[in-house]
Amino acid sequence: MRRKTLSAIAVIALTSGLVGCSPAGLALPSDLGARRLQVVTTTGMLADIVKNVGGERVEVVSMMGPGVDPHLYKPSSGDVIKLDRADVIFYNGLHLEGRMDELFEKMAQAGRRTLAVTSAIDPARLIELPESPGHYDPHIWFDVTLWQEAVRFVAQALSDVDPASRELYAHNAELYLEQLAELHAYTEQQVALIPPESRVLITAHDAFGYFGRRYGFEVHGLQGVSTATEASARDVQALAALIADRKIKAIFVESSVSPVTIEAVQAAVRARGWDVAIGGQLFSDAMGAEGTPEGTYIGMFKHNVDTLVAALR
Repeated sequence: MRRKTLSAIAVIALTSGLVGCSPAGLALPSDLGARRLQVVTTTGMLADIVKNVGGERVEVVSMMGPGVDPHLYKPSSGDVIKLDRADVIFYNGLHLEGRMDELFEKMAQAGRRTLAVTSAIDPARLIELPESPGHYDPHIWFDVTLWQEAVRFVAQALSDVDPASRELYAHNAELYLEQLAELHAYTEQQVALIPPESRVLITAHDAFGYFGRRYGFEVHGLQGVSTATEASARDVQALAALIADRKIKAIFVESSVSPVTIEAVQAAVRARGWDVAIGGQLFSDAMGAEGTPEGTYIGMFKHNVDTLVAALR
């Protein structure tokens, strides 16, 4: 059965009831009591934060599952129902979710607790897109120190909605922040195993800018920061020339992007006399399957680090 999807405009029209006037602003749920807080997130990475901070006090649903590209995601009628039932909604922002930003902004203006986690980040710490001044790379989760800011933001937001559980959220957040500090240290230690001249990260789209800036990689994406852009034959040849000229060892496919374009780059490099390997699959805009190590943010991040080290050291 074909999955029913809605355009952003249609979603906004259908949700006119749920985003209707709310002069009281962000009122607390009147029926919260002992029931669990209902949370909806766009991405699995955000759902993972909520699970770690909220524990058993929250019930969280992610709109986008493993392997789903948020740049191209179209909300379904089922998503509207999830949003309608939510006490709080977290999304990434900075146009990661494409035109869905319009929906979330309208919901927030109407008084629904709809929150972009990137609003917690000082713009001075964001990567501005050179081709689009005033717009920023949305892939903040690839800098663990920025993702820690997202954790603090979520903990505060949950406490605002459910003040009776404030201490629980604060305690859980501190524990998770400690784990992220360990992940950051692990990443620095592992990256040090790769010779500096070999720290070149080439993928299908430019999702790893924050990773490169924080951990010392030169990053090249065949497509831009959004997979909505398309790579041309000229883009493929230019990237192939760079790889062949510098004899780069490996390039990488992404779990949420078709491998076709990277395979085309590999073929173009071989035509230039250099055999570049596909170094493995990286998780970029989505985590792995639930129940696997890669189905958590920390597990996903470690997988990426270990894959890079194995291919480039």
